[in-house]
Amino acid sequence: MAQRTVTILSDDLDGKESADIETVQFGFDGATYEIDLSKKNRAAFEKALSPYLEAARKTAPSPRRSAPARRQAVTPDDRAWLRANGFPDIKDRGRLPKDATDALKRR
Repeated sequence: MAQRTVTILSDDLDGKESADIETVQFGFDGATYEIDLSKKNRAAFEKALSPYLEAARKTAPSPRRSAPARRQAVTPDDRAWLRANGFPDIKDRGRLPKDATDALKRR
């Protein structure tokens, strides 16, 4: 069976559906926003902002924080391998010492 997905965009201000809808991104007070606008409403939006944009200065985007590195799950087999390869004090649960995680990466 064939399936067809149709996306219909409508203006977020007036709710009208149109082929000329565009997503507009903008920022204010440290937050980023998106709004779907027709060409007419986009022009009105730009006109309303123009005195503020003309007086404002552009800034570089702030650096994004990277997500913390995810730790790889350590399996019971990994712990058994560590015990058999010079790490006799490895417990069945809990965090591994750095030298043990390094040894797992090298194997």
